[in-house]
Amino acid sequence: MSSCVPTRTTDAARTERSHPPHSPPRRTRRPRLAGADLSAAVSVFLIALPLSLGIALATGAPLQAGLVAAAVGGLVAGRLGGCPLQVSGPAAGLTVVTADLIHRYGWRTTCAITVLAGLAQLLLGCLRVARGALAVSPAVVHGMLAGIGVTIAVAQLHIVLGGNPQSSVTDNLRALPAQLASLDPAALAAGALTLALLVLWPRLPGRPGLLLRRVPAALVAVAGATAVAAFTGLALPRVGLPSWSSHALAGLPRGPVLGLAAAVLSTTLVCSVQSLLGAVAVDKLVAGRPDPAARPARSNLDRELLGQGAANVVSGALGGLPVAGVAVRSTANVRAGAVSRNSTMLHGVLVVIAALLMVPVLEHIPLASLAALVMAVGIQMVSLHHIRTVTRHREVLVYAATALGVVALGVLQGVALGIAVAVAVALHRLARTRITHDVREGVHHVRVRGQLTFLAVPRLSRALHLVPHEADAVVELDGSFMDHAAYESLQDWQRTHTAQGGSVELTGRRAGVRIAEPAAPDGTGCRCRPWTPWRNHQCEGGPRAPRLPRDAGTFQLAHGIGTFQRATAPHVREELARLAREGQRPSQLFLTCADSRLVTSMITASGPGDLFVVRNVGNLVPPPGEEGGDDSVAAAIEYAVEVLGVRSITVCGHSGCGAMQALLGNGPDHGAGSLPEHTPLGRWLRHGLPSLARLGRGDGPGLRPADETGPRPVDEAERLGLANVVQQLEHLRAHGCVARALRTGLLELHGMYFHVGEAQAYLLTEADGEMVFTAVAATEGRPTKV
Repeated sequence: MSSCVPTRTTDAARTERSHPPHSPPRRTRRPRLAGADLSAAVSVFLIALPLSLGIALATGAPLQAGLVAAAVGGLVAGRLGGCPLQVSGPAAGLTVVTADLIHRYGWRTTCAITVLAGLAQLLLGCLRVARGALAVSPAVVHGMLAGIGVTIAVAQLHIVLGGNPQSSVTDNLRALPAQLASLDPAALAAGALTLALLVLWPRLPGRPGLLLRRVPAALVAVAGATAVAAFTGLALPRVGLPSWSSHALAGLPRGPVLGLAAAVLSTTLVCSVQSLLGAVAVDKLVAGRPDPAARPARSNLDRELLGQGAANVVSGALGGLPVAGVAVRSTANVRAGAVSRNSTMLHGVLVVIAALLMVPVLEHIPLASLAALVMAVGIQMVSLHHIRTVTRHREVLVYAATALGVVALGVLQGVALGIAVAVAVALHRLARTRITHDVREGVHHVRVRGQLTFLAVPRLSRALHLVPHEADAVVELDGSFMDHAAYESLQDWQRTHTAQGGSVELTGRRAGVRIAEPAAPDGTGCRCRPWTPWRNHQCEGGPRAPRLPRDAGTFQLAHGIGTFQRATAPHVREELARLAREGQRPSQLFLTCADSRLVTSMITASGPGDLFVVRNVGNLVPPPGEEGGDDSVAAAIEYAVEVLGVRSITVCGHSGCGAMQALLGNGPDHGAGSLPEHTPLGRWLRHGLPSLARLGRGDGPGLRPADETGPRPVDEAERLGLANVVQQLEHLRAHGCVARALRTGLLELHGMYFHVGEAQAYLLTEADGEMVFTAVAATEGRPTKV
């Protein structure tokens, strides 16, 4: 008798099975450095080196501090962070904060503040609140960056003109006329040359320009200005890198406790928000890569916050600037083809080597050139794209308030002002409810547009009391939310009015309904999706809708289009604009039936630009060269394969197909047996006769549920629908363009069957030497080639 007690496998037994007695033990596989990571690391290093020095110059810190932060950001944040391809280091967004700290507390205390900010980030990462930082309005974040950019640009302009920046933007603007009167021509020439190279280098034309543009513009600009200054002998202030033996490390923080706490808070805020938003931006860039193998896993934001915190602790302790994710370097890393965190870490190693061995070379760089480089970065932080975006979403007031607050008051104060304005704007929108009352054909209509909250209850009450006793009233709720106070007020009035002999009809949304989830107007709680009003169907839990008049289709079409423009278009406009610019590049040709119950985008969870869809009666593919064939299907196949370069073609049938019933002669009025062959439908259905013959031979596939308990019984029409999918796949292989693509391995064919009543998709697979449609589970992955 066998025992049911599970046996325990020892480590020795596992080792014996994995390594036979006569075979040597398997060696541990060493990590390999991909060539793409190596080239990306070099590209990022060439950008990071001048920018790190320039940002250190802009903050007033020792120039070595920029190199320390760049090295620590690459090595520590690159190794521990949750976004493998994000490059961290001294960021322009931290320039204003760091410069203010150095001015107030000195360099050693600023390093201590950086350490404390890193510890705060570690705490936030342990509390897993990284996603909460993304709740800050993008208008506030973009406004903060714009304000910082303006502050940087105005301050560095003084260095480009040969002077020294002041402590605030207003002081810099006030001193600008005197600086222009006493400008240094040599510094201005070096700064102007740097800016010119930054602008012109990415625009070099032709094939030579394509090769030259691989060298980062920042490196070319600084190197070019340095070379010109050296050859012409211009007398300019240059980079001064003292010996590393005299490099100042962090000291104990000195200053008022509240001031230090505010400094730690502002540093933590800017570092964290910039790094987390940068990680999200990197994910978007990586998602656009065509090769799935070159897409690392999505960022772990909590781990990214931990990595940034560790980097700030190390950087501050070693006398470096605060560290955050840097958009310029991260974008260059992704576009250079990096595939792992090795590129970020190697760039940190290269920075360390440069800091130790390239000091004599770096000391030839003019300070005006670095200032011009940082000024250009500051100008780029005022993004016209962000301004257009916030204007389109009616958040320009939040953006402007944040930017002006950062410029005039400081980063922390500007962000607080922006958040306050954002909250005020949100409350204004919530409270802005339009309530109207009019009389049409003796019926009183009270229409509510917007969110119905307690703030609108007084106006709602006034409008409802305009309805006379015993009158017929219609209350139209055209909003997405109703709170409890408004609900009770409306219900109390409805009960009173009906008790006095009047009638009340409520249309639209009801209390507790979520955004974009319509409720039944009769209050039954039916939760039909937006497409259900198109069909005169029976909702579960609700009465059958009344039959629409003859011209109701036009009204429903216009209503549906209006709903799309109001609720959906704002969310897809940006993606559709991108597709309009770049053209369509679908990955799949999806050939299915014209049945209205088959919503291709719904059952495939696809969006604009994903599928090239061909629909006809019965999802038929006429063989090429067949007499009376249909060129429209063949043209679509040729265009999809030859022009669009789709990688797969799916033929999808479905249950309850009228074409299959007509082929069997079971159509209620127009079966194949009664339909004359000279009609268009009759001529078209002849392309399905090979499927009917396949069914007669008995070689049609079956349906199998996901638990693989055996084939599921199907009726004759469904068997024909399954055989029809297999037959149309054979017709597809006969098309020349498809056959060529299959031979070269550039194309795959898939069969699919959708059971409408079950809302269940089945994929055609091969099991035990025969074809079978297997149900797709909720966690199913890639389909099988057939």
